[in-house]
Amino acid sequence: MTSAPYFIGLMSGTSVDGIDAVVLRVNQQSHGDNRTQASPTDESPFDIVASHCEAYPEDLQDTLLSMAQPGINEIDRLGQADRQVADYFARAAMSVMTQAGLSSHEVAAIGSHGQTVRHRPTGDAAFTLQIGDPNRIAELTGITTVADFRRRDVAAGGQGAPLTPAFHRAAFGTAAETTAVVNIGGIANATLLLEDGSIVGFDTGPGNTLLDAWTRHHQGRSYDVNGDWAASGRVDTTLLYRLLDDHYFRCPPPKSTGPEYFNSDWLQARADPRQGPVNIQRTLVELTAVSIADAIKPYAPKRVAICGGGAHNRFLMGRLSGLLEPAKVTTTETMGIHPDWVEAACFAWLAYRTLSGLAGNEPAATGAAGYRVLGAIYPA
Repeated sequence: MTSAPYFIGLMSGTSVDGIDAVVLRVNQQSHGDNRTQASPTDESPFDIVASHCEAYPEDLQDTLLSMAQPGINEIDRLGQADRQVADYFARAAMSVMTQAGLSSHEVAAIGSHGQTVRHRPTGDAAFTLQIGDPNRIAELTGITTVADFRRRDVAAGGQGAPLTPAFHRAAFGTAAETTAVVNIGGIANATLLLEDGSIVGFDTGPGNTLLDAWTRHHQGRSYDVNGDWAASGRVDTTLLYRLLDDHYFRCPPPKSTGPEYFNSDWLQARADPRQGPVNIQRTLVELTAVSIADAIKPYAPKRVAICGGGAHNRFLMGRLSGLLEPAKVTTTETMGIHPDWVEAACFAWLAYRTLSGLAGNEPAATGAAGYRVLGAIYPA
């Protein structure tokens, strides 16, 4: 393990809106074993030194969104997108490194999540696939790159997702009261840090993916700013119950999902266009809020900290506050990490864990047979 304390984390999620990049300074070299537990009395294990968001060009974003579903000429499209995504990941890494005032030899490694193009975690042929060629990232940046974090967990019988619960425990520790950390990206996932020190984690269902797709189609914008358009509509309760009747919401954890499942086709099979676009948008906000609330309320959290793009949707945040009372709904900024950078910080931390020979998954969240060192290392 190199003594350099700096790691870069790169993350692009199911919203496919760009690459979040952070420089993480690791202050704590080991927790003493191969698990991911940390004491709340320990020194803060890491600090975010710099952050940056690198937007995808519109044509690449369209390509990546289309690849969530089977289509023609997939191998060529996959190979070309793999290279393009790597170029933008490398650009994001170099930008955030410059912002931090670092040179490449001062960075121990890049942890690259890559861009998920297919996630099918169940069945006899379960798999997950992220692109963004790490060979190319290492070549362009001159920095050792750790990537392909999810597939080892799948090989061990897990879902390969969510991987953030282990990081949430390391970052936020344990508390005297149950705390939920909810990431609302394209798909929403929740980590429950329970009073007894145990942990639960799973994907709750759609976060922003249906909201953003509906907004793009009807408003020509990439997302509904602050949820203002949705707020002008009304909930169609018949549609809401039909959407919530999907078997995914009834499945117990561990479970994970993606836009391969919750997508425009899924919605159109259940919605009636006569309900009106704005009312469907309002109902989709309610779907996200209710599915999150229903999933975490059985654990009786006293505090709910939101991160991801959904933290900026004021209307959605208001609905969560109402549905989760008396729990206090805030963002992860109150716990020390800005909501925009939690996931990128996670993959910087996972790179540190991999280079240290330490596990990065949490079997209680993914369902894997045990703790595993995740990812493959691509030397500079």
